Amino acid sequence: MRLKLFLFFLFIGYMAQAQQKQLTYCNPMNLDYGYTPIPDFTQSGKHRATADPVIVTYKGDYYLFSTNQWGYWWSSDLYNWNFVSKSFLKPHHKVYDDLCAPAVFVMGDTMLVFGSTHDKNFPLWMSTNPKGNDWKEAVEPFEVGAWDPAFFLDDDGRLYLYWGSSNVNPLYGIEIDRKTFKPIGEKKELIHLNHEKFGWQRFGEYLDNTFLDPFMEGAWVTKHNGKYYLQYGAPGTEFSGYADGVQVSEHPLGPFKPQPHNPFAYKPGGFARGAGHGNTFQDQWNNWWHVSTMVISVKNNFERRLGVWPAGFDKDGVLYSNTTFGDYPHYLPNGPADHLKSRFTGWMLLNYNKPVMVSSTLAAYAPNYAVDESIKTYWSAATGNKGEWIQTDLGALSTVHAIQLNYADQDAEFLGKQTNTYHQYKIYHSTDGKKWKVLVDKSKNQTDVPHDYIELKEPVKTRYLKLENIHMPTGKFAISGFRVFGNGMGSKPKPVDNLVVLRTEKDKRSAWLKWSQSPDSYAYNIYVGIAPDKLYNAIMVHGSGEYYFKGMDKDLPYYFQIESINENGISERSSIIESK
Repeated sequence: MRLKLFLFFLFIGYMAQAQQKQLTYCNPMNLDYGYTPIPDFTQSGKHRATADPVIVTYKGDYYLFSTNQWGYWWSSDLYNWNFVSKSFLKPHHKVYDDLCAPAVFVMGDTMLVFGSTHDKNFPLWMSTNPKGNDWKEAVEPFEVGAWDPAFFLDDDGRLYLYWGSSNVNPLYGIEIDRKTFKPIGEKKELIHLNHEKFGWQRFGEYLDNTFLDPFMEGAWVTKHNGKYYLQYGAPGTEFSGYADGVQVSEHPLGPFKPQPHNPFAYKPGGFARGAGHGNTFQDQWNNWWHVSTMVISVKNNFERRLGVWPAGFDKDGVLYSNTTFGDYPHYLPNGPADHLKSRFTGWMLLNYNKPVMVSSTLAAYAPNYAVDESIKTYWSAATGNKGEWIQTDLGALSTVHAIQLNYADQDAEFLGKQTNTYHQYKIYHSTDGKKWKVLVDKSKNQTDVPHDYIELKEPVKTRYLKLENIHMPTGKFAISGFRVFGNGMGSKPKPVDNLVVLRTEKDKRSAWLKWSQSPDSYAYNIYVGIAPDKLYNAIMVHGSGEYYFKGMDKDLPYYFQIESINENGISERSSIIESK
């Protein structure tokens, strides 16, 4: 009898634990990002920054490396990330960049890591116990000076290195001896940009090549069904249109030909934008994912974050990345999946441009910047003191499933990676704005959560939410996004009428899209692709009935579709329009 009772309570405990397991995530990734270590980059304020991520799987876990973090992360589930503090510089390396745009690969039972450098005095590091921070030099120095490097180990055992970051030079490739790590033969020019043909490759926020030619960087190679997919970031890491393109070859060193669907990782709209310079990897169920760089670029051009997207290859071998609703809650991997089918939860943003009240305001950092769906703008309280607060009104009773808190760096004092820092806060909710209950209590939290995402154990029906500061790691209490997700009690928006695509002979890379705005929607998703069944890219547009799309291949027809969005859901999509 005692054994039966013990097993029963063990089962109940197991079920309770299983029910509490995190099921969803929300971009930007909630990592304890380091602050830029470069003083010249902080003239407009010290701030967090990283970019150029790579995720590899090793002994059943995921390992994430990115620029200048003085270490790396590991995770068993792609959500809970554990930081390992490690400098890969030696005393004779007189640089700030510690693993800038790192190359990471697994060969046999060994993980190998190499950071960007034009010099020839840096080692290639190796470890069979990265979780334990146990590293040694595989070879020192590594003879190939390579900026934005990436290694690819083919299934025949041959090893290749790819690199390049320039608006003049191409991406390069070379074979590497896998035993000595010495180059075999001479480097080979692989691919160049061609912004006169591909509109998305033009430099600038408005893709107009205003003051520089476009940059190509961030090589990565994935092999699928015998073909080599050479991926690269362009046209500039500072801009919303920062994306990853791909060219394909039958051989690891080319010749490569652009895939018609380009860019394949693209997120120029929404709260947090950009999906360039990353890598494509598989989870434990062999589903494909793409991790890449997201853009802030306020305090410095290179103020950036990371995002992760479902990805894959379609039946025709087309590489795609699904960034639709890419900064809304999505389901974490939990088994084999078809990533052409959305992993979006259906939890809508409930407080876009809704009324806000605050405890205080610093200068022009106005309260509604916390709910305007731009990571570039933020509200700041006058202090970072305990008791500063911000309150958001959903406008009506709604079912809340999740909350994302995006902290901004106002008057931060740190340079470089910080450990043992933390945020503490409480979130209250109310149905009438008078009687309040604690919804989330992180008053004892001891972790650094600059993009904290809270999936509620049980949804709650409420109207008002108040975020109260208890402790900031540094600087003022400042929020770029107090984002509440769930579902309203009303009707979904009506479908969009009168979508028009104006594409003329003057410049086939560009089109002016116009539509009749729905009075019951706050945003629209524009779907675009190179075939009616390949509308793989999506652009979220807020509060407008037009969009200038300048990302096309001038020689291809394109297809467009649009849907409207509100707090209650998503409309049916419009008819597909072809634009030749």
